[in-house]
Amino acid sequence: MGLTVTNTNTLTLLNLLNQTTARQSDLLTQLTTGRTINKGSDNPAGLIALESLNADLTAVNASIDNNQRTDAQLAVAESALVEVGNLLGEIETLVAASTNEGGLSNSEIAANQAQIDSAVDSIDRIIRTTEFNGKRLLDGSLGINSTGVDSSKVNNLRIFTRPEANSSIQVVSNITASAQTASAAFANTAFNALGTNYNTSGATQISITGTLGTATITLGSGLGRTEIISAVNAATATTGVSATVNGTTNNIDFDTTGFGSDELIAVEVLSGGTLADNINTTTTTILNSNLTNGIDATVTVNGQNAIVDGLDVSFTANGLSLEFSLPEDYGFGRIANRSNTETFNVEVSGGATFQLGTSVSTRQTIGLNSLFSHKLGGGDAGAFLSDLKGGGSADLNSDVATALKTIKESIKDVATERGRLGAFQKFQVQSSIRSLESNKVGLTTVKSVIGDTDFAEATAALNRETVLVNAGLSLLGVANQQAGQLLALLG
Repeated sequence: MGLTVTNTNTLTLLNLLNQTTARQSDLLTQLTTGRTINKGSDNPAGLIALESLNADLTAVNASIDNNQRTDAQLAVAESALVEVGNLLGEIETLVAASTNEGGLSNSEIAANQAQIDSAVDSIDRIIRTTEFNGKRLLDGSLGINSTGVDSSKVNNLRIFTRPEANSSIQVVSNITASAQTASAAFANTAFNALGTNYNTSGATQISITGTLGTATITLGSGLGRTEIISAVNAATATTGVSATVNGTTNNIDFDTTGFGSDELIAVEVLSGGTLADNINTTTTTILNSNLTNGIDATVTVNGQNAIVDGLDVSFTANGLSLEFSLPEDYGFGRIANRSNTETFNVEVSGGATFQLGTSVSTRQTIGLNSLFSHKLGGGDAGAFLSDLKGGGSADLNSDVATALKTIKESIKDVATERGRLGAFQKFQVQSSIRSLESNKVGLTTVKSVIGDTDFAEATAALNRETVLVNAGLSLLGVANQQAGQLLALLG
């Protein structure tokens, strides 16, 4: 090229230098911010992906916070139930000790009763005051609501979970067979309507084994039906077996105080074992009874078989989980079948609803049921924990056998509630936390791949651009010398 005033070399070098300087500026920005995408023009598609990932990551972080709060809330409820369980254990010890009436003075039994009263009051206080963030957890205020419940057919209803729904859920309970006690007949046909004058013909010793234990009972000579019944019932607290008159045959029936397959009874004649009719001068033999068990009720809920323990019904299906007890009217020692249908509704209101994931579909509602002393026990136990307090129907001076069954049922109730909450905490909340944290790692990794600066690569590129800028500046100086050469020619 000739020597002209228009220096295209300079213009070209300036254009290249501007481009190199712009790349250098972008690299400096990336190294400063740690991000490869700092404006839309850097990577439009990548920017869209990053914004979507940021939204997902925000939702995941919020869900982790929610679940951690839920986990802490359930841990507070768990710790309170642990203490309630400890108190129930103390009450059981006191009740069991008080069955030994022959070895305890009246003052000792009174002292045990006072301790039971204090422990029951403590349980009610714990239930009343346990709260998290201003919400009481165990007093029933977070229970799932129900309507249409007939208390003559459904007792002590506890709803643990319900599925998310826009309307109430109808529950149809059908009792197709009643529960039965474990039972045995004494002397079979002795005390019938034609011969009510039977008495023990001599000293008789029998062994009665029931659900609670075994007792040996000595019946003196000449005892009639009333005295035999009294002797058997005096040991009910030890055996869990009571004696009554059969209204049809006038014989003596032995029945367990509870219903269901866990109940058992066996009667063995150890010595003696005959009854004599003083009018007709006939005798009859008292029959031994092999070990027999009671029968659980048969119940379906919404057409599916429920799990039944005596009179206590448990049902879990399709996101609905509940328990209730049948009244003793639906348990019979001698009537094998009785049908009845009861319908009630589980409402969409009430309960504690927790967000487990990032979408609305991951909401789960559980019921935190009331665990006051007047709610614990019941059902097959025959009394509630509150009835164990002094003056109640199952205090130490009234019915120790029922007190034992009630405290065992109360312990089971609290253990069931702990188990339900623990299962939700472990398999729902804590599992969700682990899943969300794994999801967070994945989202963060993808976000880093798309948007984070590779410092090694960016630093190398910056060095290259810096060299090019310095070279361009040097060459620009050379190009500008052309103008000086022209001036020298003119001079």
